[in-house]
Amino acid sequence: MVNDHSKANEELKAIAKEENVEWPGKKEAGKWKWDKDYMDAMVKDHEKDLAEFEKEAKNGSNPNVKSFADKTAKTVREHLEMAKEIDAKLK
Repeated sequence: MVNDHSKANEELKAIAKEENVEWPGKKEAGKWKWDKDYMDAMVKDHEKDLAEFEKEAKNGSNPNVKSFADKTAKTVREHLEMAKEIDAKLK
């Protein structure tokens, strides 16, 4: 997952630079008390991200961003399934 996220971020940064869009600063990760809390958050985050990527892939106006969103949605879907599997084992 880390490799996929890093690769996607680098590709998106290149598109942002090409489109003269400012790249937002890095958010500080919160501390997690329990593995279950973390995995619950990962499932929710990936569900939200997947919906946003799919929406952009379908309705976006910039062809480069639409293509990126379509390609990346597939990876996000895989990550969501992995997160759900791990989360289910922690219940």
